[in-house]
Amino acid sequence: MRRYPKLREADVTAEKVFFSQRRTILKALGISAATLTLPLSARADLASWFKGESPADAPAGKPLDFSKPSQWRPDLPLTPFDKVTGYNNFYEFGLDKADPAANAGGLKTQGWQVRIDGEVAKPVTLDIDDILKRFPLEERIYRLRCVEAWSMVVPWIGFELGKLLALAEPNSQARYVAFQTLDDPAQMPGQKDRFIGGGLQYPYIEGLRIDEAMNPLAFMTVGVYGKTLPPQNGAPIRLITPWKYGFKGIKSIVHITLTREQPPTTWNLSAPDEYGFYANVNPHVDHPRWSQASERVIGSGGILDVKRQPTLLFNGYAEQVAGLYRGLDLRENY
Repeated sequence: MRRYPKLREADVTAEKVFFSQRRTILKALGISAATLTLPLSARADLASWFKGESPADAPAGKPLDFSKPSQWRPDLPLTPFDKVTGYNNFYEFGLDKADPAANAGGLKTQGWQVRIDGEVAKPVTLDIDDILKRFPLEERIYRLRCVEAWSMVVPWIGFELGKLLALAEPNSQARYVAFQTLDDPAQMPGQKDRFIGGGLQYPYIEGLRIDEAMNPLAFMTVGVYGKTLPPQNGAPIRLITPWKYGFKGIKSIVHITLTREQPPTTWNLSAPDEYGFYANVNPHVDHPRWSQASERVIGSGGILDVKRQPTLLFNGYAEQVAGLYRGLDLRENY
């Protein structure tokens, strides 16, 4: 019997390298048959596409001034910075977990503005510099649970969403809050290419009930690990609602609208039987294609170092948010 050498974790191809090689192979497979029937000039164009252009590197994050309130510092092991910034979903920059980090470096955030309007007394537009000066920042260590059944623990920096909404003075008709991501296909290739962006309807839209938005846990995030957000994590400003699945945490926000009616949201429009409006973390309500009873913890180890843990109702934040849903059927209103 032939003996094969025992593989160690150090022999495993790095995840970033694997995804890069996979994209190269897919390009090659798509090109190989077609090039034989094309004129030389077209083959040259395809060769240029195959070689690809080096995407812009993400700018270095700028240090932020922030406090560290003790009530938001649970004794939980933090997910390493390289995993937080290198393993995530941002379909506007590609479908692979490594794509956002590879492709979002050119996102322009200088002069970024956020508009708040709708059912408010004082519509307002703020630029990102004004936001950073106006709201005292604090670091909050939150659990993050993806609907795909993986999880992280992240030290976000930001301020309560309710404080931002209060500037616009919501009126009595404001029952929901809708959020919109930047709409710019020139900067976000997934918005103009269904293959890159997964065929979603863009720009990305998410929403909350007004009482959810005013809950102290709802967090407008401008930084992570002590510095401004990297583009792949939703620079310059994103939403974090730690008791909900990660897709509710809309990135690169430019528009917030307070509405009377429940707003349509991107994933709910795409697959309403799989992604509900509420998207509360719930181990008792499975995704149609996988269990939500447990989760894969993204840690410091390699791909062979897999740790699973039970999923907590409301991602462990039931004490703070369960009252929002008293009397609501969480299985029907998933």
